[in-house]
Amino acid sequence: MSYFLSRAKSIKDQAFSKNIRVAILSSFTINGLEEALTVKCGERKIKCATYLSPYKQYNQDILNSTSNLYNFSPQLTFLIIDTRSILSSIFYNPYSVSASERRQHVDNSIKELVNLVKKFRAVSTSKLIVANFNVPIYTPYGICEDKTEFGLREMISELNLKLCHSLRDEPSTYILNFEGFVAKYGELNVFDYRQFLYGDIKVSLNYLPYLAEEMMGYIKAELGLNRKCIVLDLDNTLWGGIVGEDGFEGIQLYTHSPGTSFIEFQRVILALHERGIILAINSRNNEDEALRVIREHPYMVLREHNFASIKINWNDKISNMKAIADELNIGLDSLVFFDDDPINREVMSKALPEVMTISLPQDPALYTQTLMDLNDFSTFAITDEDKKRGQMYVQERKRSQLEKSVSNLDDFLSQLNIRINVKKADPFTIPRIAQLVQKTNQFNLTTVRFQEEDILNFYKDKNMLVGCVHTADKFGDNGITGVFIIKKSPEHSEWTIEEFLLSCRVMGRRIENGVMQFILSEAKKEGIKKVKGKYIPTKKNKPCEEFLPSVGFKKEGDDWVYDTDVPFKTASYLELIVE
Repeated sequence: MSYFLSRAKSIKDQAFSKNIRVAILSSFTINGLEEALTVKCGERKIKCATYLSPYKQYNQDILNSTSNLYNFSPQLTFLIIDTRSILSSIFYNPYSVSASERRQHVDNSIKELVNLVKKFRAVSTSKLIVANFNVPIYTPYGICEDKTEFGLREMISELNLKLCHSLRDEPSTYILNFEGFVAKYGELNVFDYRQFLYGDIKVSLNYLPYLAEEMMGYIKAELGLNRKCIVLDLDNTLWGGIVGEDGFEGIQLYTHSPGTSFIEFQRVILALHERGIILAINSRNNEDEALRVIREHPYMVLREHNFASIKINWNDKISNMKAIADELNIGLDSLVFFDDDPINREVMSKALPEVMTISLPQDPALYTQTLMDLNDFSTFAITDEDKKRGQMYVQERKRSQLEKSVSNLDDFLSQLNIRINVKKADPFTIPRIAQLVQKTNQFNLTTVRFQEEDILNFYKDKNMLVGCVHTADKFGDNGITGVFIIKKSPEHSEWTIEEFLLSCRVMGRRIENGVMQFILSEAKKEGIKKVKGKYIPTKKNKPCEEFLPSVGFKKEGDDWVYDTDVPFKTASYLELIVE
């Protein structure tokens, strides 16, 4: 902890490209967490401004709408209330009252906490992360604890369950798994009685940096620093041994050690893939031999269809990595690289520092834990589109193969059988809309980063039109890949396009023309004469620089304007479906 305290002083004045404002509210002494968080952020080139609520003043800070908390205007707020505080005297004497009274205490505690959350939500636009409660090792009933109706451990488990259910549909509110944090590091390590009795410290000083690392998952997600793609070596990474030397039958991939290490590693990778993480291969190997293992080996968990990009050749791994990023149309800073060879890792780290190169331990039995310790895949929402992402990228590979086989773009697009389903937003699509608004950079006219709560308010506003675009073609379903947000003038004379974006996954297919056709036709139906748009240039959105003039918008001052009396034409091969 001393390292973080001293390092925080020197890092506070440094300038970084990313900034975050974090508030920490706690029911106990948590001095030192600010410094640990500042250093953790600084190591990732993030400048972290913090607000630490005064000792046990979290209630007052939240309930007073003019408090220093709200004046600080955080982007993320962590509310950490410990088990002793939430249960009060019942924590020590749970069996001094009846089981029904214990249940009532749980219900009242959750109700008070949820009311506190709602008060915060009414005043602040910050995301709120509420810690759940640690179930203690010790109870006064000892081995009879589980023979007792609604005992202490069951009370706390019920608290966590009710907290989860109560906050599930609360916008911009999430749970910090404090119970899991204590389980991971051990209660006897995290909680030090000497520090607790000395200064009401309920997370020991040496473990505050570990708690800060848990919080970093939320910070990375807020700043869009989460990673999208795992890139894997093969020999001694997905299986033991070298297939070119040991042969198909000789590699270590079987149901006893050390083969089980690689099977387990693959299982966890597959679970991440099924929730939306893209997979790719970067291996110096004989392609035929390596692909035979992937396709035919009885103990392979990951198969060819799980990989969106496969680079198995004798090229250098730096070139392969760049090719993977280009093929998937994602940045190098979206990639996480696993390779057992320390020399390969060193070369990759120096040549492409944007790629997160993981330092794998020598023992493959520890590969799985190394992967599970990463919080770089964290995101505030996992949508249906996320779950299908890996499959969608495999379909994209097939589209690329078709594109290479035809002579021009129009022929390629006409053979795709593109269907564009445009629909107005609803509570089911708003999380995906918010996700696209937060993440999309290249085809994004304004790059205004509305929060999910903002979009929910727009959806309820009769003077706003929020819509999304679901695309598909003969190779498969792309999911929701486009968003538009329209502001209607009070006098109903014109519309202004506040947000118009398209996922990079479907760029280059003129889908944007079909979406604009829908917007202009809807405006004309409502008697609107002018539709206004803006292009606000950024470092990344040059691909849409010429879009508005290319579809007939004319420059008027700072705006681009379309006269709805002018007919709008789009390509015949686009099938536009309006819900």
